[in-house]
Amino acid sequence: MKRSIGSGSVGALRSLGALIGMSVALGACSVTEQEVVATVPSDYRLRHPIAVEEADRAIVIFVGSERGGLSDAQRADVVGLARRWVHDGTGAVIADVPVGTPNARAAASTFREIRSLLAAGGVPPRGIILRKYRPDDPAFLPPIRLSYPRIMAIAGPCGEWPADLGPSIMDPGYGENRPYYNFGCATQRNLAAMIDNPADLEQPRSETPPYTMRRNAAFEKYRKGESTTTNYPETDKAKLSDTGK
Repeated sequence: MKRSIGSGSVGALRSLGALIGMSVALGACSVTEQEVVATVPSDYRLRHPIAVEEADRAIVIFVGSERGGLSDAQRADVVGLARRWVHDGTGAVIADVPVGTPNARAAASTFREIRSLLAAGGVPPRGIILRKYRPDDPAFLPPIRLSYPRIMAIAGPCGEWPADLGPSIMDPGYGENRPYYNFGCATQRNLAAMIDNPADLEQPRSETPPYTMRRNAAFEKYRKGESTTTNYPETDKAKLSDTGK
């Protein structure tokens, strides 16, 4: 015998379903998404860190069309490049020499002198690589470019302005006293350019041997009871006044 469901039971089921749907909707409203906003560090050393990388050091030698060879200033530049390569070079010296240009013959003659100067400065023959190139403009007098890789300290690039300097509602740090993004970049870049040995950023240098001759002379004066200071009589000749004596 089948039993039918009354209208009251149907109404109760509908009310129960409505309550369940409302609870689900309210529960869904309680779940919020957390938006993560990337902030720029306030410390300029974190915004523009100094990195140790391998980069090229290069010089340019301009060559005319009627005369080959190096001038005195260019010869000094090549000798200085060879000296620096012995000190910090990590790869071969690349010589980019132009061909098919009005100064191609003069450039070839100049490169022979450059190669002899590099060899005399300590660069082995296998450490000099000739790389010929043809410029886009055949009438242009392209230079000879000498480059070699070395470990360098680099910071930047500078001149990036991702946000307005003034107040802006688009700035997530609106109303806060924060430095602008490019602040301190030039200082970091200049400091990186002045570092001679990038290893100084990571560790101190080992102590060098003392100058024993000067130390023994000072100890001998101390043993005799004499003053260990050094006298510079020529300094008195440049004084304009005897005030303070």
